[in-house]
Amino acid sequence: MYYHIAGTVTDIEPYAAVIDCAGVGYLLNASLNTIARLKTGERAKLYVSEVIREDSFELYGFASRAEKRCFDMLVGVSGVGPKAALSILSSSTPEALAMAVISGDERALTVAPGIGKKIAQRVILELKDKMAKESPGLDMSSAVGAPAVSAAGEGKLSDAVAALGVLGYGAAEINSALKGIDTDAMGVEEIIKAALKNMMK
Repeated sequence: MYYHIAGTVTDIEPYAAVIDCAGVGYLLNASLNTIARLKTGERAKLYVSEVIREDSFELYGFASRAEKRCFDMLVGVSGVGPKAALSILSSSTPEALAMAVISGDERALTVAPGIGKKIAQRVILELKDKMAKESPGLDMSSAVGAPAVSAAGEGKLSDAVAALGVLGYGAAEINSALKGIDTDAMGVEEIIKAALKNMMK
């Protein structure tokens, strides 16, 4: 199993890139957001998901662990294949996707090419259910070790915790990642982004 592939970018296509690693060129399917961060001739490291079928073995590469985690969760939704997952991730960041799921915002998902209302509804329903089953006790009070915040800050913090849960993170990871973040001064997506950055340290 591959965890990441690092090397020199030799070719870039709309939804794929080739990375030369020790003389072997790996074709990695990728979202437009990941592709936008690559440049031919420069080194890159992409986190990898493998999709194995009877007649194919494909690699999918992502610029961040958060995007890879989103992809893995999306392809776990019934009726959502790798191409649909890449379409969603090309039109949305991990933070925005998590917010769309916890707020039930179908429109945020249907802006992706090929994603209709039924698939958007299924993504929201199944990812919410997955979070509820995997983290039944996950809430703001149990997952935060940050200082006391205002009522408005608590609301934003609660939404951020729920969104991080949608992305598959557990209470301990969220608790650690949110420490030191000034939730009163940030919007929900900014809190999520800051927490994800802390997780990468």
